[in-house]
Amino acid sequence: MKDAPTGKTLKTKKPATDWEALRNMNATEIRAGIDSDLDAQATDDNFWSDAEVVMPKPKQVVTIRLDADLLDWFRKENGYQTRINAILRAYMKANDHRTGHNPSP
Repeated sequence: MKDAPTGKTLKTKKPATDWEALRNMNATEIRAGIDSDLDAQATDDNFWSDAEVVMPKPKQVVTIRLDADLLDWFRKENGYQTRINAILRAYMKANDHRTGHNPSP
């Protein structure tokens, strides 16, 4: 007999951001944190000069059978369908030379 869907929801992990501490910071403290972050870089008009709006392509709904342990592994984190899509896209791009087809990004 097939197992019925459980209807259970994903368990979410505690966010990495301490939102309570952030809410208690004033604007000067927030700015100092941004300025000290080596990954945060200001942008100027030159940075945006070649920018283009790229609308995402709509997704198609499919039914696919996956091994339970594989699906459980992906579902451990939010956005598992997006990650599966990204992995399949990387595989497609890596193997595109076989068909000579050049799919869009």
